[in-house]
Order: sequence, then structure tokens, then C-alpha cells
Amino acid sequence: MITYKMDCAGVDWEAMRRILIEDDFDNGRTPEQYRDSFENTDVVCIAYDDDNIIGTVRALSDGVCNAYIIDVWTYTPYRRQGLASKMMNLVLEKLSGQHVYLFTDDRADFYESLGFVKQPHGMSKVVGQWLQSGD
Repeated sequence: MITYKMDCAGVDWEAMRRILIEDDFDNGRTPEQYRDSFENTDVVCIAYDDDNIIGTVRALSDGVCNAYIIDVWTYTPYRRQGLASKMMNLVLEKLSGQHVYLFTDDRADFYESLGFVKQPHGMSKVVGQWLQSGD
């Protein structure tokens, strides 16, 4: 049975990292860094099939006018079954009135189907060493 959780209670961060590595979606974060990333997020949606994590979406937001969608992922065997659309819609419902931005290097057609519009420019910069907090 597929369920969607909008919080981080009870998440098995080790299991999340394992499934992300298996599905070639891991970016090098440790389980503790995944926990910190998700717990420090304004809006989280995690999809489960029974107790197995099969999808994620999260949004950083100022709570007023700007939000940024990140970590949109659906486990490969569950793709094209509506999970990502459901997770995105659940997250977007929490961001009413805000300009929501996301970066993607694939599946632009999927995001366009949800009402996103291509933007002409985007820029990024890693400050310091990747995944190092400087503490």
C-alpha cells in the first residue's frame, strides 16, 4: 500500500541512503546529512510502499513568496505511476502564494505538465567544499 508522509518522523535514514545509491540518485550525503537536509526543510513528502521508501520531494521556503523544490525522486520500479505527481501536488499545496522554482536536467516535460515554465537562466555555485558545513 502506497502512503505519503509529510514529515520526517520515523524515517530510516540508512535505508533511504541505500535505496538512493541502488537507484543511482545518491549525491554523496551520509545518512546523518540526509536527516539534517530533510529535517531542515520547510515541506517534505516521502512516499512509502509499506515500510519501504520509494519517493521524495522537498521544498525550501521563506514562507512568504519564494520556494525551491529539490530532491524529487521516484524509485525506478515505481516511475510513471503517478507517485511524483502526487508528491509534487502535496508539496505545492503547502506553498500557496509563493513563486516556486526548481532545477532539473531531465524530465522537463513532467514539470511542465504540473504548470512549471522554463526559465531562461539559472546559476549555481558551491561555496567551499561540497557537503562540508564549515563547522
